[in-house]
Amino acid sequence: MSLLTVGTVAFDAIETPFGKTDKIVGGAATYIAWSASFFSKKVNIVSVIGDDFDMNELALLRERGVDTEGIEIKAGKKSFFWSGKYHLDMNSRDTLITDLNVLLEFNPVIPDSYKESDILLLGNIDPHLQMQVIEQLPKRPKLVVMDTMNFWMTDAFIGKLKEVIQKIDVLAVNDAEARQLSGEYSLVKAAKKIMGMGPKYLIIKKGEHGALLFHSNEVFFAPALPLEEVFDPTGAGDTFAGGFCGYLDKSRDISFDNMKRAIIYGSAMASFCVEKFGTERIKNLTHKDIEDRVKDFIDLVQFDITLEDEE
Repeated sequence: MSLLTVGTVAFDAIETPFGKTDKIVGGAATYIAWSASFFSKKVNIVSVIGDDFDMNELALLRERGVDTEGIEIKAGKKSFFWSGKYHLDMNSRDTLITDLNVLLEFNPVIPDSYKESDILLLGNIDPHLQMQVIEQLPKRPKLVVMDTMNFWMTDAFIGKLKEVIQKIDVLAVNDAEARQLSGEYSLVKAAKKIMGMGPKYLIIKKGEHGALLFHSNEVFFAPALPLEEVFDPTGAGDTFAGGFCGYLDKSRDISFDNMKRAIIYGSAMASFCVEKFGTERIKNLTHKDIEDRVKDFIDLVQFDITLEDEE
């Protein structure tokens, strides 16, 4: 099996109540690829960078088994750059700088060697670009997963966004985005309305409160692991998506029951991501670290209970 992801490879500068960074490597596709590489044997990545990007970072990805042929390097151009400052609750943030740079010229081209990928994970980019990716694939992947955000739910993009949503299997959004997209406050009602737009499955991410997986009339809840230290939530959602899709790719099973397991693995990967700035923590993981963390998740929710008989 193989996984194809399309999204940003970029620079970030981050400030949280617990520290700040200068320019570091970030971007949705970067987090996705690092996370998925611990599961999938073949991760294909499509993105665009300027020649100011640290090429050693691409070499590190290749060492992890990530194919970077699909990353276009624009000579004389600067890579996408985002800077943000998180509030004390670590759930809200202010964007300080957004320099689109090469992203303004991004025209994703899928290499022929990527076109037979089994799972497609569309990172959080303009839905017009997401549609371009889908249209370049001669055969529909076994699973199409899409991440998006509230910015693309505005009047300028909502039409195209809904077109893309019709063509996917799994949509991942946070709770506020689910409410905005559906117009419903109840997440159960929101899920039904969104699944009526096309996707068979819906993941609603709730940050430190875990994640919900919806399918038809079934719901699965995965908690978030209580952590002693959280340094940087940037990229946690992308790391979650990479772990989720990577596990499905490795296990060769895209059933709802296996997606429950994948949600736990994705949550485990995200819990590592927030422990350090940027990709530092996930770069240095071992498979034992991941399995131990998954056991922590299992212990968190596993309990024995005896139901009393009715008199």
